[in-house]
Amino acid sequence: MGEHTVSSFDQELDEIDRLIVQMGTLAQRMVGDSTKALLSADERLAARVISEDATLDAFQRDLDARVITLIGKRQPMAQDLRAAVGALRMAADLERIGDLAKNVAKRVNAVGRTPVSETLSNSIEAMSRVVQDAVSDVLDHYTAHNAEALQALRVDDEKIDIRYTAIFRELLTYMMEDPRVITTCTHLLFCAKNLERIGDHVTNIAENAYYVTTGLQLPAKRPKRDETMPAASVS
Repeated sequence: MGEHTVSSFDQELDEIDRLIVQMGTLAQRMVGDSTKALLSADERLAARVISEDATLDAFQRDLDARVITLIGKRQPMAQDLRAAVGALRMAADLERIGDLAKNVAKRVNAVGRTPVSETLSNSIEAMSRVVQDAVSDVLDHYTAHNAEALQALRVDDEKIDIRYTAIFRELLTYMMEDPRVITTCTHLLFCAKNLERIGDHVTNIAENAYYVTTGLQLPAKRPKRDETMPAASVS
């Protein structure tokens, strides 16, 4: 983005970008910490994640106020307007990522110290790492204005869907083999679904960042591979 005649305009846009990065960094950490708390039954860490959601919400309110003020004062056009509106949309997705991480943390107490197989634990942890990497990557590509990488990241969401499907099937197997673990597995299934939904929000961010960077909309139909849903009946 080129520099403006009024330097304070550039400073305001830079501050909005800084808040997006702050939100993303916090959201990424919340995802990692909530997963760690879940798999280690760390209720103290879970409580910290839950409390951090308020900080993320405060970041979003600050960003919203700055964008509204900038639009009213500067009346931006073209790329500047896309950047302002895109920031609002990306902040909403980042705030939602924080909510989903908080929801995982809230289930730590319910899962408790019920033994989780090493295979399942590794699967959930691996899925969480992929999701965290996606959050980090979308922030990097956004700040670097790398449209090609943003488009590729949107396609990569399918990798998260595949991991979710594998965990879904694994949990169903455990529940069928031992009804005593149904409650625990149900909570873990919700946690895995939250991670999958975070991947969807990363995709939303990538799409908005692509639009901010290029002025072009990506195709509405995106790659999606959720094999846990029953096939639609053919009429």
